[in-house]
Amino acid sequence: MKKLNRYIAKQIFIGFLIVTFSLLAIVWLTQSLNFVEMVTNKGLPVFMFVEMTSLLMPRIFVIMAPIALFVAVLFVYNRMISDRELMVMKAAGISPWSCAKAAMLIGFLLSVFNLYINNVVIPKAEQEFARLEWQVKNDMSHLMFKEGEFTTVQTYMTIFVASHDGKGTLSGILVNDERDENKKITISAEKGKIVYSSTPPRLILINGVRNEITRDEKQQFSSLAFDRYSVDFGISDKTKEKEVGARELTLKELLLSYKNKGLTQQQINRYMVEGFRRILMPLYCFVYALIACTGLLVSNFNRRGQGRIITCSILFMVIVQACDLAFGNLTMKKLVYAPLMGLNFIVPFFTCFYLLVFYNPARKRKKSI
Repeated sequence: MKKLNRYIAKQIFIGFLIVTFSLLAIVWLTQSLNFVEMVTNKGLPVFMFVEMTSLLMPRIFVIMAPIALFVAVLFVYNRMISDRELMVMKAAGISPWSCAKAAMLIGFLLSVFNLYINNVVIPKAEQEFARLEWQVKNDMSHLMFKEGEFTTVQTYMTIFVASHDGKGTLSGILVNDERDENKKITISAEKGKIVYSSTPPRLILINGVRNEITRDEKQQFSSLAFDRYSVDFGISDKTKEKEVGARELTLKELLLSYKNKGLTQQQINRYMVEGFRRILMPLYCFVYALIACTGLLVSNFNRRGQGRIITCSILFMVIVQACDLAFGNLTMKKLVYAPLMGLNFIVPFFTCFYLLVFYNPARKRKKSI
């Protein structure tokens, strides 16, 4: 690689890192606010909070990377124009295509890297995030009951604890269980202990009374005194744990979803669109890099600045992004629109390629004279 290309590529890469980490920090802060309630109200450990928010970063990075690269390329080439560096390069006979090679190289390398993240890292991260999210919301194995407060561990199930010693031993326990529509159960006990194992967590109660009343017409009441009683406050049916999302599937499973007879047509369309985006979204790094540098390289120098060219480049990028979302939604309804998702990548690429290689505004100006 020529020193000139290495110089431009280095500037673009540094700018990309600055923009990317800035955006990731902002997004991480906004996303982390969704988990604050779990930390404050449900006793979610800090290490699990950090782990869950970190698992969201690969997906956000793939989404942010094309935009961050677009901003970095636009900034670097505009600065080179302001410093008259591009003017000297053009005067030396360097073509716009040669000047754009640095941006294309960074875009290509980032596209390959994002392909790996999109198809290897993100499915594993989504699977782990879904497992942790299900565990936090349903398994409740992380839960620490607060003294003197009613804690809702499941829908229609509330537990009150007078005190605990921090090691799992509880005192003054009251359990209100209305999970069964046909009966209401109230249990009180002197002491108890939380037991964790491979099965759902259980609360072992010692020396208490179990009262049950049916909700039918007879409304029968029964009372039972016990020395030892077990209460299951987890989900016992593992088949109802969670539904596998599209982001958790591999690329092969997504593209071959049409062979799965257990899926509806709507699910197949959603999986196919996710598979197409797994391939196309990383490639937008290359296209956005081309869009950012093409306008600045093929336009004439303007002492008043390149505000008009920059605005057109941004609008072009926004149109491509909007079309990607629109064509994706159309494909979810009918798969016949899938080629539009590919055209949304091909058309901007060849447009930029034509402008960089064949378009020469100076030659046109000479002909008009």
